[in-house]
Amino acid sequence: MSFSKFSQNPAVSSVVGKILDVIVIPLVQGLFVLTFLIFVWGLFNMITKGGDPTARTEGQKHILWGVVGMAIMVSVYGIIRLIGYTTIGTDPFN
Repeated sequence: MSFSKFSQNPAVSSVVGKILDVIVIPLVQGLFVLTFLIFVWGLFNMITKGGDPTARTEGQKHILWGVVGMAIMVSVYGIIRLIGYTTIGTDPFN
């Protein structure tokens, strides 16, 4: 039995849609905001404590991991859309 038969079932589509709307999307958005705040915190440390080499290194680490985290969250969003288009045939965020 293929997944397309399950995806055409209105009950399955409804449950998957609710899981996306209630759990996955807010989680990805929240983690994106968190990684953005880590990036901004690192940038703030770099600007305010630029003379201190240890604080500067710490700020660089925060900036790096903030960018990595944001890239991962954007990738997760893209993967969810790819899976939605592949299995259901429509955008799962609409």
